[in-house]
Parts: sequence; C-alpha cells; structure tokens
Amino acid sequence: MSNTDNAVTGTTPAASPGSSAPEAPRPSRRSRWDATDLALIAVFAAIVAGSALIAAIPVGGLGVPITLQTLAVMLTGLALGPGRAFAAVGLYLLLGFAGLPIFSGGRSGLGVLAGPSAGYIFGFLLAATAVGALTVVVLRRTAARSAKLRAVLLFSAAMVSSIVFVHGLGILGMMLNAKLSLSAAFLADLAFYPGDVIKNILAVTVALTLHKAFPDLLIRRVRRFHLAGEADGRA
Repeated sequence: MSNTDNAVTGTTPAASPGSSAPEAPRPSRRSRWDATDLALIAVFAAIVAGSALIAAIPVGGLGVPITLQTLAVMLTGLALGPGRAFAAVGLYLLLGFAGLPIFSGGRSGLGVLAGPSAGYIFGFLLAATAVGALTVVVLRRTAARSAKLRAVLLFSAAMVSSIVFVHGLGILGMMLNAKLSLSAAFLADLAFYPGDVIKNILAVTVALTLHKAFPDLLIRRVRRFHLAGEADGRA
C-alpha cells in the first residue's frame, strides 16, 4: 500500500524489518477553549454575579458588605483552574463595569472604582487566578495521596490567595478611596476574616465534590497537561 493510501485510510504502515517501530502519538496540550469551556466560564461568571446580591450584610460605615462573593470566587478558581477562572471573574467585572447591576448592593458602572470596595473587586480577579494555579499544583502533587491531604492543601491555597489578594487589595482600596490609615483599614478588614474561613471551607468542599463527580472539569485536564509536559521534556 502506498503512502497516499495510508493517508486516505488513516492506517499506519507496519515497520519494515530492521526499522524502528512507529512512534506512539504523544499527548498534546489543548491550546484553545471549546464550547464546554466557554459555557463553564459563563456559568461561573453568573454564579459570582448572583453571589454579590445574596445576603449582603453591611459592615461598619464604609459601605463594604459581607457577601457570598468570596465563596463564589474561590470556588471558581478551585473548580476551573487559573485560565478559565480569570476569564469567568473577568467577564463578571466587564459586565458590571458596562452597567449591569451585579456588584454588591446592586451597584454597577465605573463609579464603583471610586468606592472603598474597589480593592476587593480587583482582588477577586487575582485571587481566583491564584487559587486556580495553586489548585493545579495541588491536584498534580496529590494524585496518589489521601483525599484529606488534598482538602487541607486546597483550603490553604484558598486562604493564602484570599489573604494576599482579596484582603491585601481591599485594605489598599480603603486607604486610597476612604482615606483610612493602614491600621484603620486593617482593623476594618478584620471583620471579613471569620466569614472567609467558613466560605473557603465550603468552597473546597464543593470543589472536591465537583472534581469527583466531573473529573473532566479539571482533574483529567491537569493530567493531560502533565503528560504532555513530560512528553515535551523527553523530546
């Protein structure tokens, strides 16, 4: 059979005597998002938007309420990984800046950037991306470890991401827009810590359930990229 016949039929020619066996196909890295990825980005953007409007509890006199957004943002990163989490939270922000009333308290538009909660809003985007990246590392390193260890590490990743980005930028936003001192902004931000611990526990619990029920959501994706990386390293 000629090479042309092989190309048409999709068969691989057998190795001739003395020649090496045909090389097995390598796992390839996915370079594009498919329709499922885009749908997940839209769904999680909607979840983040809805969480901003549910059970908003005002704290202090700055107008920065306690909402379920940290839960939704962390769940987005834990469930989708860094790239899709960045896209989902970024889509939420773009829609809010464009005029949809999906920020806390039903606010919208670029005017929120002048308020004391501006730092928290940008912190959500970075925190979702960071916890998504850390989740990929945890899933890869705990593939043969206990589920309890994985849960502890994911909770630690969520807490570190929220402390560094959500609380860190939140404090900075209050200092810039509310003209608070560092100590006053830090004390104002402390009110959000107890709720964030609980929300991160819930986010990790839900994310682990999703990973178990839908391994294609992230676990198999991480495995494919890991195998592709090993193949590239051996090339």
